[in-house]
Amino acid sequence: MIEVQDLTKSYGPVTAVDHVSFTVNKGEILGFLGPNGAGKTTTMRILTGYMPATSGTARIAGFDVFDDSLEVRRHIGYLPEAPPVYPDMTVASYLDFVARIKNVPSERRAERVADALRKTNIADKRDQLIKRLSRGYKQRVGLAQALVHDPDVIILDEPTVGLDPKQIIEVRHLIKGLAGSHTIILSTHILPEVSMTCDRVVIINKGRVAAVDTPENLTMQLKGGQKIRVEVQAPERPLQELLAQIPGVSRAQVEASHANGHVTATVEAAAGKDVRSQIAAGVVQKGWSLYELRGISLSLEDIFLQLTTEDSAHSQAAD
Repeated sequence: MIEVQDLTKSYGPVTAVDHVSFTVNKGEILGFLGPNGAGKTTTMRILTGYMPATSGTARIAGFDVFDDSLEVRRHIGYLPEAPPVYPDMTVASYLDFVARIKNVPSERRAERVADALRKTNIADKRDQLIKRLSRGYKQRVGLAQALVHDPDVIILDEPTVGLDPKQIIEVRHLIKGLAGSHTIILSTHILPEVSMTCDRVVIINKGRVAAVDTPENLTMQLKGGQKIRVEVQAPERPLQELLAQIPGVSRAQVEASHANGHVTATVEAAAGKDVRSQIAAGVVQKGWSLYELRGISLSLEDIFLQLTTEDSAHSQAAD
């Protein structure tokens, strides 16, 4: 549904988007994740025809973004970071206005407005002035305008920025409910947004793609060896020595000693090595009490920090 190849945008000597490539399948929600200033919004604006690229190609619903810009716009709905609403209009009249400028046939406008109101759960606000709505409801109106012409693709730039926690959860549920009938690109710098909403993630940093995959696959790829958390009632130094001597352990670090005599440690094993049974056997052999022994999953936050930190380190080394 969306194909992006070597997309590049330069402003003189500054490259904001640097040979970005990714695809989005029909009905999929793709999270476009990166720190502020990574190039997410610039990429969104290129895909929506808001600005041209310096080089590269992008196709949406089979149409070239640069050669068939008007046709592409008929197939996309766009919610920029600031909802493009007119505060002195009512919700329904604004959506009808948007439907008109998006060339929705007159016989279908009322139906499309009603459907957009229903999908965004704002039907009860249809006759209210937009300026009287809360920030969360204004965001829903912005989402409704992106939906009103029933586009194949929806592009959302930071859709929950500035919302309170309750509003964030509600908007996430709305977006999740749109999957399947629409293909969605969701740009964000908020990590839970991706893990809770998206099927796949593109991690972008300094204009370049650092990784593209599902959160689960990224975890498996970057995890390498196993990471294990251990809690034992034992002296700190002897525990450190025991863990370090177990074959397959690449690193063992005692992290905390508790007043009750318990010691907590993190053990990293080499790729393909499962050392949990050896740890348990060693602890029992020493006569210590074992209170916890479990694998630690790498979170999306760990992945994000690892990728962006490594990318920064590589960039500095290159400089």
